Amino acid sequence: MATTKLRLGPLPKQDMVKMMVSLPAALRADLERYAAMHSQLYGEQVDAAALAPHMLAWFLKNDRGFRRQGR
Repeated sequence: MATTKLRLGPLPKQDMVKMMVSLPAALRADLERYAAMHSQLYGEQVDAAALAPHMLAWFLKNDRGFRRQGR
């Protein structure tokens, strides 16, 4: 596999809280595939559950409409 840059870089260490979500099977498969690519690229094994909070945080940080409404 060629070296690919992913928008989500190495994961920072954070305190976490548990939240249960339901995902479509196709989305879970894509998340698992992304996790495999991320693990290979950064040399640290991660799974989709570990990546999801960081992906959601990135999405919210970069959503202009959400940012315009303030916190």
